[in-house]
Amino acid sequence: MDRLNPDNKDAGGMTLTIDQARTLMNEWVASPALRIHMECVAACMAAYARELDPDRVDRWIVTGLLHDFDYEKHPSREEHPFVGVKHLESMGVDEETRTAILGHAEYSGVPRESSMSKALFAVDELAGFIVACAKVRPNGFDDLQAKSVKKKLKDKAFAAAVSRHDIEQGIAEMGLDRDAHIQRCIDAIAAEAPRLGL
Repeated sequence: MDRLNPDNKDAGGMTLTIDQARTLMNEWVASPALRIHMECVAACMAAYARELDPDRVDRWIVTGLLHDFDYEKHPSREEHPFVGVKHLESMGVDEETRTAILGHAEYSGVPRESSMSKALFAVDELAGFIVACAKVRPNGFDDLQAKSVKKKLKDKAFAAAVSRHDIEQGIAEMGLDRDAHIQRCIDAIAAEAPRLGL
């Protein structure tokens, strides 16, 4: 329990601080690319939290930072994200965070009911795709716009591992404008790009 912030309690458990979540992520994940992905998802989560849940932005960031923290060690569908969530439960981490992490994996069977759960699913695949788009541009994030990302989404050979279906489903579940959603995520990641070395 030493990782927890005892002053940040609710009925579902306790919330890790951002620093504690980042420490846990770094303990479990060696891959720089996977760490960057989780940081990018956290940046997108922060952007949505400021609008949808401004009193709990930190919790949304923590959820983004930890959504894939067990993936490197436990990549199979039988283990990810279940192993990580069980570890978080043993630490006393709040139920909302754990449920959102479970829900970001379609195959978990856990419904996405909270705004935080829906946002995590909506930004996860898209964040990875946006980073891939920026990497092939001469100016990186500097002039990246939603229309360029949408064009790349149509190219099934580009970043082929990214689920276009999940991106579209996430947009639909949140009832978002597609262009605005993509641009919001671009802007959120671009703001963190210097810190992340992107």
